[in-house]
Amino acid sequence: MLTRDQNDLITRTGPGTPMGETLRRYWMPALLSEETPRPDDPPVRVRLLGEDLIAFRNTEGRVGLVAANCAHRGASLFFGRNEESGLRCVYHGWKYDIEGRCVDMPNEPPESNFKHKVHQPAYPCQEKAGVIWTYMGPRDRKPPPPNWEWTRLPQDRVFVSKTFEDCNYLQGLEGGVDSSHSSFLHRNLVLMPGAGGYAANDPRHRSTAPRLEVIPTDYGFTYASIRPLPDEGKSFVRVYQFVMPFQQIRYGGGYAGRKLLQGHFWVPINDETQWVYNWIYAEDGAPLSEELLVDEENRAGRGPDHLLPGYRLKANRGNDYLLDRAMQRTVNFTGIVGVNTQDMAIQETMGARYDRTKEHLGSSDTAVITMRRMLLQAVKEVQGGRDPLGLSGNADNVRAAEGLVEDGVPWTEAFKERVLARW
Repeated sequence: MLTRDQNDLITRTGPGTPMGETLRRYWMPALLSEETPRPDDPPVRVRLLGEDLIAFRNTEGRVGLVAANCAHRGASLFFGRNEESGLRCVYHGWKYDIEGRCVDMPNEPPESNFKHKVHQPAYPCQEKAGVIWTYMGPRDRKPPPPNWEWTRLPQDRVFVSKTFEDCNYLQGLEGGVDSSHSSFLHRNLVLMPGAGGYAANDPRHRSTAPRLEVIPTDYGFTYASIRPLPDEGKSFVRVYQFVMPFQQIRYGGGYAGRKLLQGHFWVPINDETQWVYNWIYAEDGAPLSEELLVDEENRAGRGPDHLLPGYRLKANRGNDYLLDRAMQRTVNFTGIVGVNTQDMAIQETMGARYDRTKEHLGSSDTAVITMRRMLLQAVKEVQGGRDPLGLSGNADNVRAAEGLVEDGVPWTEAFKERVLARW
């Protein structure tokens, strides 16, 4: 349980807040490359950490991310003209490059040097793995850009999607690092194609009270969910990685024999909404087929047929996530289709920003507790003028894994090689 002050501290991420200033010290996804695919495409609205921004891809194909309102008199740059290597405000013609420099001021006399004194707030961007990343912190403390294994793969070997979620980022992140809920929330009573979740005979359903072990690292922590199977003399073990400040790496194998590595980012839009970025790649580094991706996205409940414009789910709080009580009795535990839709149904209906003074935590919440402590510690480090945990880059070569482990064999030994990156 958190105190009220701790809950406010860890969930409020706007400009000037302690957690907001801490999160700005990390590179984070700003938007997908597909949202501004071509040079001189129309500008795109972006909101991150409570800040309104505009993204645009210039004539040379580089992406800029600038404050949403023109430095002149506050007109919205969303209506601007993206042309000739800059974004031009339609109110008075002021034009900015991707660094935020004012490069043209046509309503001022030609001899004026005023444009050289004006700078639109802007954040540096990097484009990797179909994602446009930004860093919103102090320029002199900027860490190296993302370099996890999945960001190093060729474009045909990694897939990234995103989904809007209507609640505070911490509710999504807590759901991600909570491994015990899969025995219930994602349980299938029968195997029905398209329902998502895990078959009735899955180890997660035969052993519903996992023991959690957490190993702190300099990027976050490695944690294992250990589910004893006494009749087999083994345990089913899933090994995850939590990467500061809001990335989870998990093993996605076991669906139709696929061996996939997957993960999520839970990125605050503001204090009451978030973007969930979802990435997938094959354990062997092989190209991802269209059939595989469609199947995986549909199983998660975020395939093209599940989405409204703006990456929003058709199954949402307004329609009770298309809850089917007949399905709940006979097909799956929730009556809701899609693994991630099931997650969002629970996380969003906790409220926009959950009051954690009311909760009662158990041993299965060990990873949740550890993650919160690390975020709170990161705030203290930034407030003390130090770099927060997780900027070292030592998460670049880690993976997740799962499998059966013989009794008496430490999981750290059993998975020692499998949790190392190959590509």
